[in-house]
Amino acid sequence: MAAAFTVISLLLSVCVQGAAPVLSFTRSDFPEDFVFGSATSAYQYEGAVAEDGRSPSIWDTFTHAGNMPDKSNGDIAADGYNKYKDDVKLVIDSNLEAYRFSISWSRLIPNGRGAINPKGLEYYNNLIDELATHGVQVHVMISQLDPPQILEDEYGGWLSPKIVEDFTAYADVCFREFGDRVSHWTTLDEVNVAALGSYDIGQIAPGRCSDPFGFGTKKCTVGNSSVEPYIAAHNMLLAHASATRLYREKYQAVQKGVVGINIYTMWAYPLTNSTADLEASQRFLDFYCGWILEPLVFGDYPSVVKKNVGSRLPSFRKVQSEAIRGTIDFIGINHYLSVYVNDHPLEKGIRDFVLDVAADYRGKAICHLIQDYPFTACNSLDTSLGLLIHSSSVTYTMAYENSTWYHMDQIIC
Repeated sequence: MAAAFTVISLLLSVCVQGAAPVLSFTRSDFPEDFVFGSATSAYQYEGAVAEDGRSPSIWDTFTHAGNMPDKSNGDIAADGYNKYKDDVKLVIDSNLEAYRFSISWSRLIPNGRGAINPKGLEYYNNLIDELATHGVQVHVMISQLDPPQILEDEYGGWLSPKIVEDFTAYADVCFREFGDRVSHWTTLDEVNVAALGSYDIGQIAPGRCSDPFGFGTKKCTVGNSSVEPYIAAHNMLLAHASATRLYREKYQAVQKGVVGINIYTMWAYPLTNSTADLEASQRFLDFYCGWILEPLVFGDYPSVVKKNVGSRLPSFRKVQSEAIRGTIDFIGINHYLSVYVNDHPLEKGIRDFVLDVAADYRGKAICHLIQDYPFTACNSLDTSLGLLIHSSSVTYTMAYENSTWYHMDQIIC
């Protein structure tokens, strides 16, 4: 089994108000193959949303409809489209060894399928070359929650199985055009958050939900929180698997890269030592992590997810189960907080994902920067990350005989 390869993106800011940073370690405290890096996402970074042939993504539509709390949008963002050389210099000056960016599907293939945008291709080639020239390891996120609006309009985006073919074709372009210099690929970002935030509580693009499940005071006008998160995640898993198998069959032998997927993680501590709370904490992990990871390792959803969700959960046909099983070379995790979990009896009637978990939880935040986030503390990183990695290693690596790498994507102080 291949040795673990770890990339950690550190946000070197202080999350505890009024506290000074305390870094009691140096580079020499980490193994030589331990890689420090930073990361950006296309919509939050590039700007230039109407320049050089880029078409709108679902985030352009979402933000321009006034859905952000501060009414902001990514029209300019960090202006990375024009200032990427300055930012690569910051990476170098910070002594970081890797940089991960996401590609804007709307910039590279504005119609969602078909013709490549030459200006978009030029931009990403220039960015990759700038990084490679300075010896920075290049990591690419193929899609970070921002598919083209044209596909949302045509067939509902991630709610349609049609997106599997289009995503695979898009990934093929990425592998073909950039794979000679990129060997670390992540297909999709925070699949669990994408499904929940987009289709359960409506907090992020495309902002779909049904009452009473909208985030905060959001009034839901379109969507079905009871079924759509599961449909979207199902199609994301099929798209990831299809793209990964394409890479393995067509490119991996020559390019020698790896392909993984990324999820948002929380560690669950039982609130008490009662059997009910112990079971609830495991159920919480099965829903938030196993929901995405178990199909990619075992070929099916966790049994408790299937039991609680019932017929609202899409099922994998035998051929699909075989196709998705084993399609991860590494697991990417964004780990921000831990939660204390206690049992909550499964409610009758209409439920969304949160109610399906049948657990209440409260936060032990590592760091939060989001206004009105339901956690009140901002503590230094505790042991939960280690517990999460150990649990994942035991659960998934032992069951998966191919090499499984743990790509720890972001640790926030």
